[in-house]
Amino acid sequence: MAQLYFRYGAMGSSKTANALMVNYNYHERGKNSIILKPGLENRDGATIIRSRIGLQAECMLVEDFLDEYHRKHKMIEKYDAIIVDEAQFLTAEQVDMLSDIVDFDKVPVICYGLRTDFQEKFFPGSARLMEIADKIEEVKTVCWCGRKATCNARICDGKIVRDGEQVFMGGNESYIALCRKHFKKGKLTI
Repeated sequence: MAQLYFRYGAMGSSKTANALMVNYNYHERGKNSIILKPGLENRDGATIIRSRIGLQAECMLVEDFLDEYHRKHKMIEKYDAIIVDEAQFLTAEQVDMLSDIVDFDKVPVICYGLRTDFQEKFFPGSARLMEIADKIEEVKTVCWCGRKATCNARICDGKIVRDGEQVFMGGNESYIALCRKHFKKGKLTI
């Protein structure tokens, strides 16, 4: 039975690496999977996803995939799984369309993304996935203190930034995963 999965974690928790490994596993077993990402995520170019450890793969934009799906519905039959990276940037409507693929076309959709932003607020895609996903799984990482990191701190000049736009593209230079205690204290290191 196909299901809609949401695998969430803080920055640096290996979500993209996990997505790439799941894609690899499908292909290794002779199955056809596709990796998608929202157009908003463009750090590595429109058709590439890349993990922090250097793994990468070609992908398709969610917007283009869903447009093609609506124009040529039968195209979905060639896929055994759909993997979505950076799912926090999906719209609620896109999440609902992906759930239609699960429910009516019986193709599993595995979404990876952040649960919350740098102010501990849901992203639209994450909120909708938390509401309707069949399986919700945490991808864990640790704070510098060794506790589980659940918060995505935005940093600038060595300090935590508390205000600003929800979306600011950046990597290790702009964000750090912290436990809630050190996020609240604004403590980035020992």
